[in-house]
Parts: sequence; structure tokens; C-alpha cells
Amino acid sequence: MEYTFTLKYKLAAQDCDLDAIVERLGEAGCDDATIGVGQPGRLALVFSREAASAFEALASALRDVKNAVPSARLVEAGPDFVGLTDVAEIAGVSRQNMRKLMLSHAAEFPAPVHEGSASVWHLSDVLDWLDSRGGYDIKPDVFDVAKSAKQINLAKEVRELEPQLSRRLERLVA
Repeated sequence: MEYTFTLKYKLAAQDCDLDAIVERLGEAGCDDATIGVGQPGRLALVFSREAASAFEALASALRDVKNAVPSARLVEAGPDFVGLTDVAEIAGVSRQNMRKLMLSHAAEFPAPVHEGSASVWHLSDVLDWLDSRGGYDIKPDVFDVAKSAKQINLAKEVRELEPQLSRRLERLVA
């Protein structure tokens, strides 16, 4: 099956030759990605990758990018972090309808990852909730990619937090 997803990276200072990076990405197997290099020090790749599962598609793309640009640091795999407009588009409803659903089912609606003037949710959490209600035509591949992207983003955060947490605990116990 073909899966569509985005990987966003922060580039190291020494990775300033964008033409060379694009060339290396192609050689590493990322010829199924549209590459965006518009923001200085950042790299975004939109993949349409064939694989047996969404997780396998994401994992193979992550490996390919790491082989091509070893110093690149993953910022986000997506689709994962979304607002109501994004969810509404995927679920095939209006933003107003999505907001009405959220407000009228506040107790059951998934909690946002960030709450503010623009709240953000994990897409897979909201799709799970919508799926449990029934009546929404959510494509299985989008659902699978959202779940896999969430797992990758959470694993990345844990990996980044773990060394800091270990140091704090050592100071407390020592």
C-alpha cells in the first residue's frame, strides 16, 4: 500500500549545501519524496512510499534520510499534530461542525496536546474518537500513518528527555 506522510528536520550548521543534500537524498532512496528547503536550517520531505505497513514506510524513510544526512535531527513526523481545521478536512466535515462536536462532547473529546488560542491534538486520538462514533469516512491509510507518526514523535521526545531525566535523578539520589 502507498502511504503519504511528512518528515521535518533541523539541519546542522555544516549542512548548508542544499543542492548536495537533495542529491544525497535521491541517492539514498528518497526519490519518492518532494523535498522542501525553503526555511534556512530546515528540511521537509513529503513522502508517498510503498510499504507493507505505515510504520514500515515511515521507518524506512527515516533510515534513508539518516543515511543521506546523518547530522539531520528529526523535528516531527506527520500527520500528527493538528488543529480542528486539519481534522475537519480529513473527516470530511466543516471546521464549524468539528468545533461543535468538540464542544458538545467536551467530556469525551480527546484532550489537546497544547491548549490555547490555537489548540493542537494528536490526529490519531481524534480519528480514534471519530471512528468510535461512526459515520465518518476516514481512510485506513491516513489513520495508520497518523498512529505511526504519533508513536515516532513520542519516542523521539522520550529519547530526548531521558538523558535529562537520568541526570536529575542522579543528583537527587547521589
